[in-house]
Amino acid sequence: MRTKTVGRRYTQEESADWLGQRLVKLNIATYEDFASMVGIDRGTISRYFRQERRPSIDVIAPLCEVLEVSPETLLIALGAIDKK
Repeated sequence: MRTKTVGRRYTQEESADWLGQRLVKLNIATYEDFASMVGIDRGTISRYFRQERRPSIDVIAPLCEVLEVSPETLLIALGAIDKK
């Protein structure tokens, strides 16, 4: 019988690093620019990526659109679900 390997969730630091790398890749200069593109204040976005708060379902789509990632990738990056 095989045992299922349990995934590991991103830490706060890994989530913040992921966002920083993603913004660089997309040529988004500042967190303020990103916040403006998503339509959410910078503090709220910061709390998401510090894992102090989870985004509501209506925020997932705009975040994914601007970051050009799937909802699953975003939720992994936010530490909400295990990475594979």
